[in-house]
Amino acid sequence: MSTYALEFEKPLLELEQKLAELKRSAATGTALEPGDTLDSEIRRLEKRCAKLQQEIFAELSRWQVVQLSRHPNRPYTLDYVQRIFTDWIELHGDRAFADDPALVGGFARLDGEPVMVLGQQKGRSTKENILRSFGMPRPEGYRKALRLMKLAERFDRPVIAFIDTPGAYPGIDAEERGQSEAIAVCLEEMAGLEVPIISVVIGEGGSGGALAIGVCNRLLMLQYSWYSVISPESCAAILYRDSSKGEKAAEALRLTARDAYEMGIVEELIEESPGGAHRDPAVTAQNLGLALRRHLRELRDLGPKGLVDDRYAKFRKLGPVTEPRPEPASPLRRETD
Repeated sequence: MSTYALEFEKPLLELEQKLAELKRSAATGTALEPGDTLDSEIRRLEKRCAKLQQEIFAELSRWQVVQLSRHPNRPYTLDYVQRIFTDWIELHGDRAFADDPALVGGFARLDGEPVMVLGQQKGRSTKENILRSFGMPRPEGYRKALRLMKLAERFDRPVIAFIDTPGAYPGIDAEERGQSEAIAVCLEEMAGLEVPIISVVIGEGGSGGALAIGVCNRLLMLQYSWYSVISPESCAAILYRDSSKGEKAAEALRLTARDAYEMGIVEELIEESPGGAHRDPAVTAQNLGLALRRHLRELRDLGPKGLVDDRYAKFRKLGPVTEPRPEPASPLRRETD
């Protein structure tokens, strides 16, 4: 794995590198001084690493959470598919135009139960990111997602959607092929699907590109993910006329998983491995898998109509609701016979 580190991670990475060097020296029998086994120094550094990691990640700013959600070593949709599910069979194409590699989907099994899994997929290399449009689907991606969800409904298979996108692809070709219409139809059709839908924000959850596969019965978010109507940089470009003020916009948007949970948008926060999902993907996948199994068991008891009603109630209660105030009588108004 790459040693890439965010700015706030660097002190911890440097300390861990020093600890790794000491462990290698101890393993080869090399000591700094005659008779020194390095054991005491190793124990001391291990305690310092644990304490420093706790201090750094206990009080991350919203902007730091956004940066962590974009970490190049962070697990993506297919990484979780590999660790949580079995018998994965990827399906391709929207049966109308093309296949979009930015959104993947297919059949799989979760503890033997057949499910439909889909989600946005980013790339690891520059070449792969170009192929997958940096996880930003075009209309054919959302039409593929809709086709797979309708297929899941036909065979009574739950839908599990992984959200990880800065937004839908903004290119002219996407607009020419009906980007907004494709997203709108996804929203409409998902609202009425008669199978359980669980959506998980595993990294970035930006704009309608994320919401298009987020009309669900249960919305889960990983600890260091974000979910918002717009990315911080785009928000800053509109409000402050300066996209470099993303940090200021992130604070105003209140877009972290913790914020969404406190506002009642999210049913559960999934704890990541200490220091973020990229530091131990297996632990994060294990925590996510347990949550998926639990929520799926609960939703299976609702029945088709109950699932639709549950989804409606979930979105109906979001946000403050105020009654319109009656207009005051105009002082110029005259009574008529």
